[in-house]
Amino acid sequence: MDVGHCILDGNADAVEFCPHDSFYNVLAASTYVLQEGDCPSRSGCIKLFDVDADGGRLELIQKVETAGIFDIKWSPELLQNPARPLLAQADADGCVKIYSLQCSDSDDSEMRGNCLNKVCGKHISSSMCLCIDWNSSATSLAVGLSDGSVSIISLHVSQLNILQEWKAHDFENTKVHKMGICCIAKSPFDPNTLLTGSYDECLRVWDVRSTSKPVNESSICLGGGVWRIKHHPSIQGLVLTACMHNGFAIVKFEGDQADVVETYEKHGSLAYGADWQRGDVIVGGRRKSSAIATCSFMIGSFVDIV
Repeated sequence: MDVGHCILDGNADAVEFCPHDSFYNVLAASTYVLQEGDCPSRSGCIKLFDVDADGGRLELIQKVETAGIFDIKWSPELLQNPARPLLAQADADGCVKIYSLQCSDSDDSEMRGNCLNKVCGKHISSSMCLCIDWNSSATSLAVGLSDGSVSIISLHVSQLNILQEWKAHDFENTKVHKMGICCIAKSPFDPNTLLTGSYDECLRVWDVRSTSKPVNESSICLGGGVWRIKHHPSIQGLVLTACMHNGFAIVKFEGDQADVVETYEKHGSLAYGADWQRGDVIVGGRRKSSAIATCSFMIGSFVDIV
């Protein structure tokens, strides 16, 4: 069932539900726009939404103008040391930026509620920052760059510092994947399970103890380049995938078996961003329904909540 949708003024490439229980309703979406001409530039923005699947609400809270964004990630929730959620941004200018999710007490009713405030930022490389993720303690981040290198960035007292940098790979893969790898997703339930998505349209499941071939050797073809993989937050073996020219698919895997259990193809353009909303949140003594957010890469692209 479709809950709602919003047309963005840019190419939407990532959507991320906040994983913190107190902010389960907050959704961030990022965009990337190439401004062509004599002096080309890459611009973008982060849009913050309030989502209520039960009430059919997808309400825009805030828009933050920035450089063109390739990836965003919320910091993990720390049960022993609760902190405000942080949102990390990897952008086309080779920068990493960190925002804090705060409660605004503005007199302007349109700005009241949750909003993002910039904490810090750092120029990492002359190459573009393509992907980003946090460690489990939210004290450092890994950043993948367009030149095939990786940087590890520490976050301490509102300051980012480069801890390590190295050349991780070349641009071509000549082994199992027939085309370039788009994404890698480690299982939150099993430290030995890893999933990869590729331009060759296949989703592969790996056991990191034996990487000579994937667990499902024949792999599963999803009909489009597998740009993004998101594990379900509470159900093991269930993943949400963004499959570029073939929409979105939910895949269930166990052992060497993998099957598509649901698809969503209403965008009609490149499927790039997808995420699960937490489904184990109780508000006012009642369990809240959860949703899936998707977005597509085109000008005037949609953010859909289903």
